[in-house]
Amino acid sequence: MGGRRAVLAAALCSIWPLRVRAGPAAPAIWPRAEAVPGGVARLDLGRSATQPAAFSDDGVPLLVLAEDGGWTALVGIPLAAQPGTARIRVQDAAGGEREIAYTVTPKRYTEQHLKVSPRTVDLSPEDLARYERESAHQKEVIATLSPPPAGSLAMRQPTPGRRSSSFGLRRVFNGKPRNPHSGMDIAAPTGTPVVAPLPGTVLDTGDYFFNGNTVWLDHGGGLLSMMCHLSRIDVQPGDRLATGQRLGAVGATGRVTGPHLHWTVMLNRAAVDPALFLASPP
Repeated sequence: MGGRRAVLAAALCSIWPLRVRAGPAAPAIWPRAEAVPGGVARLDLGRSATQPAAFSDDGVPLLVLAEDGGWTALVGIPLAAQPGTARIRVQDAAGGEREIAYTVTPKRYTEQHLKVSPRTVDLSPEDLARYERESAHQKEVIATLSPPPAGSLAMRQPTPGRRSSSFGLRRVFNGKPRNPHSGMDIAAPTGTPVVAPLPGTVLDTGDYFFNGNTVWLDHGGGLLSMMCHLSRIDVQPGDRLATGQRLGAVGATGRVTGPHLHWTVMLNRAAVDPALFLASPP
């Protein structure tokens, strides 16, 4: 735990220079823009000699990258976002500020109503206490901010298989709605290798109540991946992985009914649809 905390603390304290000049760059390979709840907005910040900083409406730093001599902000839109006008705040190197507005359009995700035994959805006091401890820790992980990534953001699917549960699915158990599904589930046999979808540093590993054996990867600039329900973990915090490098294997640990990989992508602390990042969409 000590090594994991040290890596996390270092990542949280990372600061990169804002005075980066925008020069010629290869065509950007970024996620598909879809300004919906759970999607990604791509906002033109204009041209300037130095990199601006951008923040969501609640003050979370955004991923800003160079494009065609200018700058672009990639904004992860929370699943809970309401359709309508949203804004980001942009700050230049001299401290000047301005706002950029964009429109979040509605998207209807699948809803599934199920009747189940209360024991399967209501946690005991002990389990609830464990979940709350783990949730507080994972909020620290999600807040990680390190220097932005370089190169393509087109991701590789981390394990082969079919999608067994799509992003955004909302389940209603016994008439009580649960949080929407915050990732992509990929069905695969236990032991199937799981690999890094992009280059990244291992931020956190652990065995969590709902998620089972879990690996968090930091791809840079507030872009993270979380891999859950693993049967084994083959990395440790601080490891630097290349795209396609193994980090573990598919399993059925945590609160699951069968073996699969749950893959979450976080952008500026918002869970967004991993399918938007796939180089070859499924």
